[in-house]
Amino acid sequence: MNENRSEHVDVLIIGAGISGLGSAYHLQTQAPGKSYAILEAKDSFGGTWDTHKYPGVRSDSDLHTFGYEFKPWLGSPIASGQAILDYLGEVIEENGIGQHIRFGHSVTECGWDSQSNLWTVNAVRKADGASLTYTCNFLWMCQGYYDHQKPYLPDWPGTANFNGLLVHAQQWDRSIDYEGKKVLVIGSGATAATVIPEFAKRAAHVTMLQRSPTYFFCAENRNELAERLREIGIDAPTIHRVVRAQILHDQNVMTNRCLTEPDIVFEELKERVRTFTGKQDFEFEPHFTPRYRLWQQRLAFCPGGDIFKAAVAGQLTVVTDEIDTFTEEGVRTKSGELIEADIIVAATGFNLLMMGGIRFTVDEQPVDWNSTVTYRGMMFTGVPNLVWVMGYFRASWTLRVDMLGHFVCRLLNHMDAVGAKRVDVVLRQEDRDMPLLPWIDEDNFSPNYLVRGLGQMPRSGDKPEWRHNQDYWAERDEIPYIDLTGSEFVYARQ
Repeated sequence: MNENRSEHVDVLIIGAGISGLGSAYHLQTQAPGKSYAILEAKDSFGGTWDTHKYPGVRSDSDLHTFGYEFKPWLGSPIASGQAILDYLGEVIEENGIGQHIRFGHSVTECGWDSQSNLWTVNAVRKADGASLTYTCNFLWMCQGYYDHQKPYLPDWPGTANFNGLLVHAQQWDRSIDYEGKKVLVIGSGATAATVIPEFAKRAAHVTMLQRSPTYFFCAENRNELAERLREIGIDAPTIHRVVRAQILHDQNVMTNRCLTEPDIVFEELKERVRTFTGKQDFEFEPHFTPRYRLWQQRLAFCPGGDIFKAAVAGQLTVVTDEIDTFTEEGVRTKSGELIEADIIVAATGFNLLMMGGIRFTVDEQPVDWNSTVTYRGMMFTGVPNLVWVMGYFRASWTLRVDMLGHFVCRLLNHMDAVGAKRVDVVLRQEDRDMPLLPWIDEDNFSPNYLVRGLGQMPRSGDKPEWRHNQDYWAERDEIPYIDLTGSEFVYARQ
């Protein structure tokens, strides 16, 4: 079937994950006169929480800040993937967002036309293969930042030799039975920290093979302030607001201390591990002493010290080495050690995918994102009437969803007030000789997926307006007060 249908809305949101649903809420509450639709490639909402189905899948941010500012989180700070999906389902139901979502709609191309000041968005409907066309005045990109179909799997030698099951965590099938099996997890980041304690409950044994260690932050999966406020009868919205403020304050202090006194913080992280394992002689060398600076990559949350407890209990063996080759029995490392396994799980991360890999054009000319300059990590030179939601690496993603939701609605309402049909961000006179830099400074933050994908990403400048600074605590005092009449914004009425 190749039926062409067309629909026009004021605002088109791409993606029904945590970014798209939050953006929809802000749009219909702060700009209620705007018509909108959400195009979602999947058959359900939730984005990353629908994609990942590996055992124990959970948040690695606390839900008091990962949850939306407008909907209190009532459970434990670290939540299961299913609990997060349930929460998002309530957001949809309580706010009537479902009627706006078009599930199973894969966007193939977005084209801006300066004559009509419209975006034309082509999509294919999964159910029947129909080609559909949407037009909109404003495009709100909320599709995430990685490839949901193709995770990052290194080209290891000899994988065809392995007689067991090799699966990437992102492609885990819930029907896989690992009970009584020898499981090898390759990787040491947040996914490995999540899946290993769950495997350890039923597997014969778990081995974690890592090239280099990761920093872990161990804490109980509870918030004493939230519990105390509930106990004395404070209402849920107030608890949500106060607890978010407390957590954000503590995170800001922690981030600054990681930069100013990293050695002291690392000793404190070690003491947390010793407390949860009950072993004051717990050995951190060589398997738990990272090579990189604290917060140069994400600090993995470890509720209850579960991964360390598995190690102390003899359920987990950690190997710090590199892969020489896969064998019939498992993996041989470069030092010559043979790690036997029935199941090998690659917890090796994902592939960055700028704008979901969708083809973009402006006046029929292809958009090369690496040739654009970002405006605060959300708008781009040469690309009108578009905002992209990219969250934080060192704080909860959703904090920026809410922040940009307020900004976009303020921008749309301002455009209506001045009669503008189009808005561009442009380099100001004082920015003309500004050096153009990579999207993010690798010395500041250097996860492998970002380093591998920097060639896809827009350029940054050396001024706050022209970079995504990854600092929520600075942006919360800047983005709400952006001067929409500033010279970096150019409006057109026709």
